[in-house]
Amino acid sequence: MTAPLPPQAPGLPFFGIAGPFFRDPLGFLIGARERHGDVVRVALGPMKTTLLSHPDLVEQVLVTENKSFQKDAFVDNLRPVLGAGLLTSEGDFWRRQRRLAQPAFHRSAIAGYGAIMVDYASALARTYRDGQVRAIHKDMMRLTLEIVAKTLFGADVGDSAEVVGEALEVILHTFSDPIALFLPFVRKLPTPTQKRFHAAIGRLDAIIYRFIEARRSSERAGTSDGESTDLLSMLLRAQDDDGGRMSDKQLRDEVMTLFLAGHETTALVLSWTWLLLSEHRAVDAKLGEELRDVLGDRAPSLADLPRLPYTSAVIQEAMRLYPPAWSLGREAREDVVVGGYLIPKGAQVWMCPWSIQRDPRFFSEPNTFAPERWRNDSIKSLHKYAYFPFGGGPRLCIGQAFAQMEAVLILATLARDFRVEVQPEPVVTPVPSVTLRPKHGIRGRMVARRA
Repeated sequence: MTAPLPPQAPGLPFFGIAGPFFRDPLGFLIGARERHGDVVRVALGPMKTTLLSHPDLVEQVLVTENKSFQKDAFVDNLRPVLGAGLLTSEGDFWRRQRRLAQPAFHRSAIAGYGAIMVDYASALARTYRDGQVRAIHKDMMRLTLEIVAKTLFGADVGDSAEVVGEALEVILHTFSDPIALFLPFVRKLPTPTQKRFHAAIGRLDAIIYRFIEARRSSERAGTSDGESTDLLSMLLRAQDDDGGRMSDKQLRDEVMTLFLAGHETTALVLSWTWLLLSEHRAVDAKLGEELRDVLGDRAPSLADLPRLPYTSAVIQEAMRLYPPAWSLGREAREDVVVGGYLIPKGAQVWMCPWSIQRDPRFFSEPNTFAPERWRNDSIKSLHKYAYFPFGGGPRLCIGQAFAQMEAVLILATLARDFRVEVQPEPVVTPVPSVTLRPKHGIRGRMVARRA
């Protein structure tokens, strides 16, 4: 191929742009786009990657040339936790797993989970009191943990909730160190952090394998009714054209992926939504008005979703400004030309929703929280990959419909009766680790919408 290599951003010998990147990763990404354009190579110490900051380039990597790319080296961070699940696997094995898992995420299959989501959110709402200060992010994490456990296993986590929650927090905290995240050799050091990390994985494994064995035992004993609708049951029953089914290890990897991704990402969307609503009282008032008009004094149901367009727009806009998956990476399987530049075999590329979804070329007043933009006809002309919080192409997040339904139903259930005033201390700061997390969490005072 005769295409030139992408232009190189200036940096220090060996360290490259590591200094400014680690000081402010999110600010650096937007600054790199503004200073260097849509395609630029950067060096993070020994790690080198090309930033792609235009929807056309994202579409080329994720769709048009998707067979020329695989998940990037960053995914190696996740394999100790997720194994060979849908998020980390590649090639024929990934295609087989995706084919087996897809029926469990068909819209008709997940529709039955709506009532579960509302029931758990309603139980949380009943614990809220006017004027009470709550750890909002912690509340959202616990709520989505309970929901994902119920929909995955068909059971309440009960006494295991604290164990699961603490183990997940250890794992997620381990990923919050950007230096360890981007410099692979740091992860291999026998530090206390790494020891706690692997111990937490062991605790989760014990719980997940216990659920798998219980379900297998009921099938062997003939006590399973064969009609259970929880995701684990559907994955157990799934079989390939040749009759092949998932092994316990494959089930463990898929369940762990769903447990971690399905639990934390929705909690983050809701946490950032509460922060934005607290900062934009007019938006919050309009949300409350829609919920009052549509729901009155009752809880929402799946049938209400088409009647809650503004609530859905609030969630969409929150994911635009604070996408849980703030960056997507790929590695070239072969030499490939993207945007007129050569991406050599083995080279890494990053596509960052955080930057592209805040680009004034695609969104007017891009840093403004404006849910109304999603109800404007002009949004119909938006490039498909100017907004891609769930990725795209063949590897579009399998749980997209589940997550969107869950976020809207939970917000509708809780925001019908309460708004949140986020406390000024500690200051809420986004931390880009594997996901976009709020440093120190989010604390807020609950304010009843009706006295």
